[in-house]
Amino acid sequence: MKYVSGPYFQGQLLKDINEIEIALTERFIYGGAITDAAEQKSWRDRILEASMGRNTVLYDDQGNPSIMVIVPLMTEAELLDGGREVPHPAFIVNGVTKPRLYISKYQNFTVGSSTTLRAVGLKHRDPGNTINFDTALLACKQKGAGWHLMTNAEWAAIALWAKKQGFWPRGNNSYGKDINIQTEKGIPSYFHDYGGTTGKRIGRTLTGSGPISRSHDGTPFGIFDLNGNVWEWVGGLRLKIGEIQILENNNAADNTKDQSDTSTEWKAILPDGTLVAPGTNGTYKFDSPAAGTGGTANLGTPILNTAITNSGYPTDPTSNGYYDYNYSYFKDLQIASGLSVANILKLLGIVPIDSNYKNGGLWVRNYGERLPFRGGSWDYGSYAGLFALALFDPRSYAYVHVGFRSAYVNL
Repeated sequence: MKYVSGPYFQGQLLKDINEIEIALTERFIYGGAITDAAEQKSWRDRILEASMGRNTVLYDDQGNPSIMVIVPLMTEAELLDGGREVPHPAFIVNGVTKPRLYISKYQNFTVGSSTTLRAVGLKHRDPGNTINFDTALLACKQKGAGWHLMTNAEWAAIALWAKKQGFWPRGNNSYGKDINIQTEKGIPSYFHDYGGTTGKRIGRTLTGSGPISRSHDGTPFGIFDLNGNVWEWVGGLRLKIGEIQILENNNAADNTKDQSDTSTEWKAILPDGTLVAPGTNGTYKFDSPAAGTGGTANLGTPILNTAITNSGYPTDPTSNGYYDYNYSYFKDLQIASGLSVANILKLLGIVPIDSNYKNGGLWVRNYGERLPFRGGSWDYGSYAGLFALALFDPRSYAYVHVGFRSAYVNL
């Protein structure tokens, strides 16, 4: 179909893009990777045309196709009241400003294993799951230069944009449905057995199978399932013994940057926004209103501070164990008395910018090393959402409700 200028019903646009995307999924399922240049161009042109230039198809080194949303450069001022007229950190990689990012439209799954492991993002697939942080990172990195695990900076830019528009995407956060609109459903792809009298309930749903209210902008061309379905690992952020650490700007989009536990790429943040070596005195940390006792209880709302006055596991603050923790709604994060909040924390979606957040929780363990996943999963209800952030588990964690999404930037 050729598009010309003029009005279109959103239903027709949705129908057209859906048909092409599902056809591409079927082509991949039954035919495998697409290596012929002419065929690659044909699929790319069809998606570009049907989305009016907002979506495209990118291919990795093996020819695996992924449907991507093209995200143009955004400034701090566009996303944050009082922000500067400079690019949001997500658009700065290795000191170079990037005019656009490419974000997987759908949560990814994997093909291959070991050195052939690759992430793929297509419509109507069971989202990848039971994958730890390092494996998700690898599945994206091995796709080739520019490919990477979606970063926290990228997630935050998209979330802040949606918030600025006053749009809160719904999702599979209530057993296939949305907690607020129970009539909105996706196509089940996994049933979770809760045992006992509860038994099995809908868990994961096929990627992009819900209504367009589940895309980040409410259109057929947005990024789907950022609220619920499966949690998503994101790169470039971690907690290390409670200290908030990041890779500068969006350097985590360069898949040659080391995000291992001992990497020197990690930087801590001072209250004036300066990045410094981890362990520097006075950097931002997540504190607790009470010290842990070796149990597995919620110790209360996390506190942004510049010191750890209460560890969740004082017996061994370096432990990656599953002991006491802190959680609350994201919007309810407490700020230590007299502490200023640097804009970088707001721009990276680590702290709220105001109290106007429809949903989303914050989970913290301020001991050991904790890697982030965002968005929530199928049974988190109002604690799932665009700004949901879990700094709760070690990089080795893997479960049926945790997945990931790849992204691409032209380096």
